[in-house]
Order: sequence, then structure tokens, then C-alpha cells
Amino acid sequence: MTKLQGSWVWYELMTPDPAGAKAFYDAVIGWAMQPGTPETGDYGFIANADGGMTGGLLKLSQDMTDHGARPCWLGYIGVDDVDASVAAIEAAGGKSLMPARDVPMAGRIAMVADADGVPFYIMTPTPPPGGGESTCFSAMPHPGRCGWNELLAGSFDGAVSFYTGQFGWTLPDAMDMGPMGKYQFIAHDGTTVGAIMAKPDAVPAPLWCHYFWVESIAAAKERVTANGGHIVNGPHEVPGPLWIIQGVDPQGALFSLVGNP
Repeated sequence: MTKLQGSWVWYELMTPDPAGAKAFYDAVIGWAMQPGTPETGDYGFIANADGGMTGGLLKLSQDMTDHGARPCWLGYIGVDDVDASVAAIEAAGGKSLMPARDVPMAGRIAMVADADGVPFYIMTPTPPPGGGESTCFSAMPHPGRCGWNELLAGSFDGAVSFYTGQFGWTLPDAMDMGPMGKYQFIAHDGTTVGAIMAKPDAVPAPLWCHYFWVESIAAAKERVTANGGHIVNGPHEVPGPLWIIQGVDPQGALFSLVGNP
């Protein structure tokens, strides 16, 4: 069984238009998004073609937008004790953005920010009957799942210290990117799950980028533009060898994809 503390367990799209997001991502990635209903508190779900769940779909209300919320993707990091983790994050210079609360049939969650102000969730899931593990992440190619978590950090050294201290991530060898600094790989329980790098000057604010697997980046790029999104970065070749693109969906959320050419 995968070690919970420090694992990526869920991904969430915050969007003002769940129906529009469904039309876009179902076409681009092959998901079967299920927008929320009154019975689910308007919270929807992202179902993968293999029957697993990749994450959730949160409709941004006018009140949320008035208080600064914007369309985006956020990741959930698993922890053994949400309340203890919130306290530790605050002690390390982070902040609590949403107090810890229990979500029926899901678990206990809190929204927090690291010392640079980058938001993410922490979660202690409630296992389904008979057990089970998250199906949202796969280090190996698996269309529809997340395959890479990349932090564009405001403070590189500070971010490495913060996340390794909070979640027990280990540090495989870093890749030298010359003037852009180090690309520090991060591993959880022996599996490389992403990397930390200094935020490029062209990026307005530090953030997590979560890359979702597709079979072909070239084909996905065509589907992005055909369905109302636009590409802001790539295609670029990365070690693997694999290819990546980043784009903005029709509702304004930045997204990232990884796959074969």
C-alpha cells in the first residue's frame, strides 16, 4: 500500500462553468467529467476512461470570485493528520486558507498555502469499503491520470526545505538548467512525482502545475485549439523522452499535458 503522507491523492478544477469545462476536457483528455448536482453540493467529479477517479470539479460562485478565487487547478497532498499538518505548515511560514473540515464519504481536508503563498489542499481520505487507493496519479504513461507535479517556486531553497520538511519528500539528483537554475526532482516513497524549480520571470506568481497524461501531444494540441483553448507554452521535449504543452482552457484555468509526440 502506498504511503499516504506526502502522496498526491486528488486534483481539483475550480471553474465558473462546469458544463463548459466538461465539453473542453472530455474532448481534449478523454475524461468523463460529471458536473455537480444539488445532491452533491454542486461538487462534480472527473472520471477517467479506465473507471478510476482523477479528481473533482468545483463551481466558482460569484461570492468566491468576489473574494479573489480564479479558475485554476489545485492538487491535494495526502497527510496522516490534517489538523497537525495545518499547525506544522503555519509554523513553517505557510498559511491556512480554509479551516480543516470533514467532507462526508471523502475525508478531512484543509486548503493551505506554502511560505510563498502557493495554494494547495491537504487531505486524510476516508477509505472506501474494503480499502482502496487513489487512482489520480501515475508515474508511468496512463492517459487521464496526472503524471507530473511541478512547482514554480518563489524561493527555490525555501520551497525545497518547506516541502521536504512537511511531507517527507526525498530529492533525487537535480538537473542543471543553466541560467534558470536547478530542476530539483522530488520523490515520494521511492517514486519520482515531480520537481521544484525557481519561477521564471515571465510567470507572474509562483504556482503548482499538474501535468495530465495524453497519448499524443500533437493530437492533444489540435484538440485544445479546436475546442476553444489556447497554447501558452510548447510543445517542448523533456527527459523521458516525452513532450509537454501548457495552455489555458476556455474558462481561464492554466492546464498542463504530458505524453508521447
